[in-house]
Amino acid sequence: MTMISRHLARRLLGASALALALAGPALADSIFTPSADVFTGSVNAGGAERGAPVYPGSDAVISGDALTPGQQVTLMRGTTVLNADGPLTVDPEGKLSFGLTVDEDAAPGVHPIVVIAENPAAATVVDLKISPRIPLSGEDRFTVESAPVTRGLYQIAYSPASDALFVTSAVGRPPVSESSLIKIDPKTLETVASAAPPAAPARPDGGDGGVFAVYGVDVDDTNGHVWVSNPRQNTAAVYSQADLSLVRQFDPGAVPHPRDVMIDESRGRAYLSTSFEGRIEVFDTATLEQLAPIEIASTIRRGQFGARSVDLDTESGKLFTVSISTPEVAVVDLDSGAVRVLPLRGVIDGSDTAYDRQEGLIFVVAQGSDNLLIVSEETGEILHDIDIGASPLSVTFDPQSRLAFVANRGSDTLTAVTPEGEIVANLDGGSYPNQIRVLRDGAVYAVNKSRGENDERGDRISRIRPAAE
Repeated sequence: MTMISRHLARRLLGASALALALAGPALADSIFTPSADVFTGSVNAGGAERGAPVYPGSDAVISGDALTPGQQVTLMRGTTVLNADGPLTVDPEGKLSFGLTVDEDAAPGVHPIVVIAENPAAATVVDLKISPRIPLSGEDRFTVESAPVTRGLYQIAYSPASDALFVTSAVGRPPVSESSLIKIDPKTLETVASAAPPAAPARPDGGDGGVFAVYGVDVDDTNGHVWVSNPRQNTAAVYSQADLSLVRQFDPGAVPHPRDVMIDESRGRAYLSTSFEGRIEVFDTATLEQLAPIEIASTIRRGQFGARSVDLDTESGKLFTVSISTPEVAVVDLDSGAVRVLPLRGVIDGSDTAYDRQEGLIFVVAQGSDNLLIVSEETGEILHDIDIGASPLSVTFDPQSRLAFVANRGSDTLTAVTPEGEIVANLDGGSYPNQIRVLRDGAVYAVNKSRGENDERGDRISRIRPAAE
């Protein structure tokens, strides 16, 4: 046992007493200051310009709203304090804004930013998504023709019977008052005709209901119809291909928040996605009767499958839909009714699917994780996980060129990828590419939106063909 002298012991005792005396006031002030119990308000992280992606080396902004005035806020990534000069103070209007430059070596991905508030105490975590910067390439492999259409383009479909493209548009937030269904000549890309949807009923609060704005679109050549989705009123409608007259407007609430509509002429069915619900709504295209839906259950405990998209392979009788709320894709056998749900590791906010029947491949894009997955439909194995661009929204597969095409809404690009996961071209897609489709006339078409008034790169339809043609 180690012995110490009485002199040394007295010195240690005196030092300990001094330390306790000095620590006394600190011990009296608890670190557990008054708490808000819950985090009040919202905090978001994104590009310095509204809607702009965040890349390595670019500027970002962390902003707060409806916070408690006077709160002191510290922002952390891992163990690093981002606002190193001291806590940020919430202004009298409850707002907060902090700008930072992401370093050039930052890894793409979703980065958690811890938001720590005092006076009163509260904390939350906000995601800062850093997107991969994919350079333009392969422009010599394709010819791209484009033409202006109208504001707010959403989706596109082609009718061989009418030899016409049908495009939807809608502008603004609810109540939407400006929307149209447009018929376009596929050779000249000129508008042939357009129709405005009818007025919608008043909103539950008695306010203006706007119009039955049109978003998703597909064609039924057997019956000469164009089907559209009306997500603002949770329903759908059918128009005539010949003169764009309204054939049937389904009642509000018939389809919860539909995005895509897909027509299976061989089975006489229309399938509509429901975005946040675990089902696909089904209609008889001849009688326009609503049928029993296709139910899809998530394999994740307490998970809710959100059927965001619809892709259809009529020859194999398979329907595909990716979930926006869980990392899963569903494969539906339309003849037997069997539903298989495949897990998708590394997917956040799935947005669209495409299918290659020849090799049995499912292509899945996800806005939240900025990637394209190529998945074996038979085994569910993820064969390739490709950083594709910022916020990929739409994907299509061309069996002739053996290429998948992706519309990246955030990075303004259209990307061509082989089934082996190789990017062979990354093309300028104009502002906010919204949908890309290989249509039955053999060409790839894309539509995009605008960044506001007088955007010459926005609200256009584009046709992409191999340069050899």
